[in-house]
Parts: sequence; C-alpha cells; structure tokens
Amino acid sequence: MSLVRIGPLIATVPLFIPGVAAGAEAYPTKPIRFIVPFAPGGTTDIIARLLGQKMSEDLGQQVIIDNRGGAGSMIGTELAAKSPPDGHTMVLSNIGLAINETLYPKRAYDAMRDLAPVSLVGITPNAFVVHPSLPTKTMREFIVFARARPGELTYASGGIGSSSHLSMELLQSMAKLKFVHVPYKGAGPALIDVAAGHAQFQLNSMPAVMSHVQSKRLRALAVSSAKRSPAAPELPTIAESGVPGYDYATWYGLLVPAQTPKQLVARLNASVAKTLALPDVREKLGQGGVEPEGSSPEAFGKLVQGDIDKWRKIIRAANIKAE
Repeated sequence: MSLVRIGPLIATVPLFIPGVAAGAEAYPTKPIRFIVPFAPGGTTDIIARLLGQKMSEDLGQQVIIDNRGGAGSMIGTELAAKSPPDGHTMVLSNIGLAINETLYPKRAYDAMRDLAPVSLVGITPNAFVVHPSLPTKTMREFIVFARARPGELTYASGGIGSSSHLSMELLQSMAKLKFVHVPYKGAGPALIDVAAGHAQFQLNSMPAVMSHVQSKRLRALAVSSAKRSPAAPELPTIAESGVPGYDYATWYGLLVPAQTPKQLVARLNASVAKTLALPDVREKLGQGGVEPEGSSPEAFGKLVQGDIDKWRKIIRAANIKAE
C-alpha cells in the first residue's frame, strides 16, 4: 500500500512521558484549533471529530474543528503550516500530504520543513469494487479478464492525482494491465457513477464503498492493503490475488506547525495514544473500516518521508500532471 510499513518503529506510545508534565503543565491555555483540510463528511473529517472530542476531554480545553477544504487539501494544510507554533493549532492530514509534494510543485509550503509530525492515527485500505455487470467474481478472475482486454475497461477516480487514481496506476504498473481512466471531481461522484454502471470499477476507501457493497450495487473483490482488513476479513488482498507485493492504504495522521516545542508535541502525542486506546474510539473507527494505529512523532515522520519518496517515483514514471 502507499503506506510504508515501518514495523517496530510504530510502537505503542506511553501515556505518561517523563519530563513532559513539567514543561507543559500550563498547556493548553486556550481552545485548540483542529484544521481539517477537507470538506465536512469525509473520512478525515469523521476521524477528526471523534479524535477532537476525546482529546478535548483529556487536554481540558475545547478542540474546535475548522474545515478548510479545497485545492487538494493544500488550503487547510498551508493554513496550519503558517499558524503560530504554540501547540494551539493542529491538522489532521492523510496520504495526500505526501502525494502533493510531487503533484503540486508550486504549493506554498513544504510538508517536511513547515510541519512537525505528532502521531499516526489510523489506516484504511481501499476496496477494489466492480459494477455487478462485470462477469468477474474474484480479483484473480478480474485480472485474467482485464489482461485479455487491454485498454477496453474503464475505471473512475476522484481526479488526477487522487488516491483512487494513483492506487490504480500502481496496480496497472505491477500487474501489467491497461485501463481507461475516467477522472471525476471527487471520489464521491466517481463512486456514484460506478454504482450506476457508467464506469466499470474503482479503488476507493472502505468507509465510502461498503454501503454500496452491502446493498449489492457494487461487488467488492479485494482490499488494497498488505493484509486483510478486520472490517471485511472475507475479502482477500490484491497481493494474494495475483499481484504479489501490491500494497496501498490511506493513512491519517496529526501534525502541528514546525518549531512547536517538543514538550508540547509529546503532550499531544500522549493524548492521541490515550484516545486511540479507548474501546469506544477503536470500535467506532473499526466500524468505518479505519484501523486505529498510533506512533511516535519520529516514526510518523519516517512514514511521511517514505511516502513522499515512493510516490515521487510513481508520479514521475507515469507522467501524472495535476489538473
């Protein structure tokens, strides 16, 4: 998956970190602005609202959700990057943060320079779904079917450079397939058209597609992550369906402006770890197909940098240009 697995680097973060309390005992001193660089209602927004509510209880200050969607998440991300580094502004980003580093070379910020990682929050694989009119019942059948029809089958994406586009570019490259790309202005409209039969298949996030699968408007063939998803354990991975090594998932993580004092980053990291350990939080995230997973700031930073490097190669090799 697009997530770079960092194995033991992602460790359980202790809830109480020696030295943090003394340096951050007066923090936070006012409400915390939690920027979501997407419109309300999407997976990132849902995670942020759940996380913000619980962190507010832990930190003793209100956490205010501020949706600043637009420009492929760059508007809200730039706002976060240019905010005062006092621990009272944070942003929940996803894998698009790493993709945009190559896709939009003229953006007004640099992710690794202008933002400080706090923690990974969760991971969700994409699901490979097809319209029921296709005769394929398994991912292996689909691959055989598609190889016999190069350049004939159409897939919908949320736009050039979106995760639903790049995950499919990765699949075509690794499985030696050739599809016709139909970009839409958002993964939602693309999904609706696949369900209506106007395009034949799509890779999209599990929280988005599962209601269509349950209603039989779409057929799910596989998940894109390296391991099966607890939300749909009956679905095989693409890797075990004939494309060994295929691995793509969307991660969600918390960041703050660069130069935020380390003791404040550590306090927020501990709050995320405490929140992700709550049974009701884990249950709600799991129901939406999100696997809760925390990390240290350093491990999350390695994850972001790894994905920047990985997707730079893929975007350049496929000559993908932003819309």
